Amino acid sequence: MEKIKPDYRSIYTDLINEKFPEKKQEYLPILCKENFTMLDVIKLNQRLFNKKDKEILNFNQQHRSYDRKTILEILDYQKKQKLNNTQLANHFKLSRNTIAKWKKIYNIT
Repeated sequence: MEKIKPDYRSIYTDLINEKFPEKKQEYLPILCKENFTMLDVIKLNQRLFNKKDKEILNFNQQHRSYDRKTILEILDYQKKQKLNNTQLANHFKLSRNTIAKWKKIYNIT
């Protein structure tokens, strides 16, 4: 059975048109990208809802999910930026254990 993915591009386009029409031009380059990834979704979410409420951040963190492509992009970012697991985890607001688990799953040293 194939997993159905939400159309995040459409969701965020509608959201911006309804709630933030004045910011449409600012987010257009991200929304028009040919390869719209989960990292783009995270960037848009952080820029649109830049709230520091701890409860909201915790809730959002618990309900994130990453596909294989996004995980590999994050691990590639670590390699390019020469970050250790702690620095990468802080940058993407992940757990160090999650990073270590991903590296183990995808055999990355």
